[in-house]
Amino acid sequence: MASGTEAVAPSGEEEITDTPGGQKREERLRKFRELHFKRNEARKINHQEVVEEDKRLKLPSNWEAKKARLEYELMVDQKKKECVERGEDYNRVKLLEVSAEDAERWERKKKKKNPDPGFSGYAEAQLRQYQRLTRQIKPDMENYERQRMECGEDFHPTSNSLIHGTHVPSKQSIDRMVEDVEKQIEKRSKYSRRRAYNDDADIDYINERNAKFNKKAERFYGKYTAEIKQNLERGTAV
Repeated sequence: MASGTEAVAPSGEEEITDTPGGQKREERLRKFRELHFKRNEARKINHQEVVEEDKRLKLPSNWEAKKARLEYELMVDQKKKECVERGEDYNRVKLLEVSAEDAERWERKKKKKNPDPGFSGYAEAQLRQYQRLTRQIKPDMENYERQRMECGEDFHPTSNSLIHGTHVPSKQSIDRMVEDVEKQIEKRSKYSRRRAYNDDADIDYINERNAKFNKKAERFYGKYTAEIKQNLERGTAV
C-alpha cells in the first residue's frame, strides 16, 4: 500500500502543476528570475560606469585633447611608415586626402594675416603692433652695404665697441617714423575718445568712478527700477 501511495503522489503534483494556477505561478517565478538577472546586470554595469567616471575625474583637465593628439601622432607615424615601405612621398599622399572644402578653408586662414581677435591684454596688443611694424619694414640693401662699409668691424659690435650715438638716420627714415606715429595717434584717438558730457542730465553720482557704476547699473536694471526711482523723486514711494 505504501508503494502504491508513493506512486500516486507524483502524478498528483503533475496535476497541480498542470492546473492554470500552477502555470501562472511558474510564469511569475520565471519573470522574477529574469528581473533578478537584469537587476544584477544593471548593478554590474553601473559599478563599471562609476569606476570609469572616477578614473576620468582623476585625469588632468586636458587629457582628452592630449589623448586625441597622441592618437593622431601615432596615426601619422603609421602612415609615414606605410608610405616609406611603398616608396611614396607622405606629403603628396596627405594632400591627396585633403578635400576641396578643407583646402579652401586653409587658404582663407592663410590670407588672414594678423587677424584682430580683440583686446585681451597689453602684452598681446604690443605684440600685434610689433608684428605690424615689422611687416612694414622694407630692407634697403644699398644703405645696408654702405653702413657696413662705413662702420667696418664695428658693424657687428662686441662688448668693446663704442658706436653708441654715431648713427644718424636719413630724412626718409625720420619722415616714415613721423607718419607712423601720427597714424597711431589718430587711431588711438578714435578708440579712446571721451564721451560728450550732458549738462542737463541728473547728477546722481559723487565722482567719476561712481558715475560709471551708475551708468552700468542703469543699463542692466534701469527698466526694472524706473517706477521706483520716479516714486522716490515725487515722494510717493511706499
